[in-house]
Amino acid sequence: MLLDESKLEERDFKNTYTEILNQADTWLEVYKLYEERKDDIEAFLGKIGSDVKVIFTGAGTSEYVGNVLVDYLKTHGDLNFESIATTDLVSAPYLHFEKDQKTLLVSFARSGNSPESLAAVKLGSQLVDDFYNLPITCAKDGKLAEGLKDDEKSYVFLEPEITNDKGFAMTNSFSSMLLAALLIFDTKTENKKEVVEKVSSLAKEVYERKEELEKLVDFDFNRIAYLGSGPLGKLTKEARLKILELTAGEVVTIWDSSMGFRHGPKSFVDENTLLVSFVSSNPYTRLYDVDLLEEVAHDEIAKKIIAVTNSSIDKDYELVFDSEGIDDVYLALPYIVIGQLIALITSLRVGNTPDNPSKTGTVNRVVKGVIIHDYE
Repeated sequence: MLLDESKLEERDFKNTYTEILNQADTWLEVYKLYEERKDDIEAFLGKIGSDVKVIFTGAGTSEYVGNVLVDYLKTHGDLNFESIATTDLVSAPYLHFEKDQKTLLVSFARSGNSPESLAAVKLGSQLVDDFYNLPITCAKDGKLAEGLKDDEKSYVFLEPEITNDKGFAMTNSFSSMLLAALLIFDTKTENKKEVVEKVSSLAKEVYERKEELEKLVDFDFNRIAYLGSGPLGKLTKEARLKILELTAGEVVTIWDSSMGFRHGPKSFVDENTLLVSFVSSNPYTRLYDVDLLEEVAHDEIAKKIIAVTNSSIDKDYELVFDSEGIDDVYLALPYIVIGQLIALITSLRVGNTPDNPSKTGTVNRVVKGVIIHDYE
């Protein structure tokens, strides 16, 4: 077994492994913190008012938090939501910040020390007359939290300390920030506690089935395609990044929507490809996910197909987790645990060290080498 707990230190994957497995319990703690702070958060948002543009932002994994959320919240939240990477906000602020448009910047940040995160806050303050911040961050002593904690136009949501991952790749931090934002901005879901308890239970089921998952993916593939639709389609970008980070690029990856995959990207599939689909729980959207899976299976090119699904589709390549009544955006939480474990297993299979995967040192836990230029 690659996920041999007796080899955590020897193969340098203790942090990544334990942080992946901590998530189910961490989500319950995030919910508890949200309940404790709910009145303060609502008072802060009430002070801002409804005529505000909310920008979810971050870089890399932190950007993908907002990407997964934004479409869902356009129908399940009460504000005007956008998701824009800090890298885009900083490099072309004139395209995103409007002087007369009241703006709330929701920064997702594991460490809070990314130069782009800090610069996005500065540029927003510089360019927008009525500008607010709600950082969701995992580090109370990070520069982002420290810089905004006493600002009357900001509310800092600090995640549990355990979410500040020590491993190279963001795992617990990603899912916990995603959950926190859902709890804060999803105004339509009334049984949030029940939903959180359910997804926590699903994640624990993933842990219990990790040997089954390892057997499914412990074979010699050198490329992987992640597919999905809606919020789960956006989640594929994060699943893809975990493979890239933890294998240091030794396994080539692609992500796309199920329908979009036909329009050129399907040429990526060869006889050394693993294809993983996060199948939607929405009956209508699910039809498109299953259609694509059947098409790829019929092609008989991909080495293996795995369908992660909440109910059976009667295929020998399915991995079923019973989650009746849970929306896709919340299913993203246990489903990304599957993606993280696949990345960890694959990293070990190719002989990498997951806690420190970049042997060249050219990619770092907190980005380096960024020059922030003055904006006049």
